[in-house]
Amino acid sequence: MTTVGQCVREIRIRDANGAFRVIFVAKLAEAVYVLHCFQKKTQKTSKADLDLAEARYRDLLSEVTQ
Repeated sequence: MTTVGQCVREIRIRDANGAFRVIFVAKLAEAVYVLHCFQKKTQKTSKADLDLAEARYRDLLSEVTQ
């Protein structure tokens, strides 16, 4: 998920209820930070979901570097 940020990863989950995504980063301060999780409704991840994860990633970076 380099479109969201450096070291950001995605877990894809599919079950009887549909497809789900978890966008996270695990390289900061020895913790795993979940930036966004959602149920996929279409093949492509929406710009709104990517923008939200990116904004949370930027906020996280500013907190970690303070």
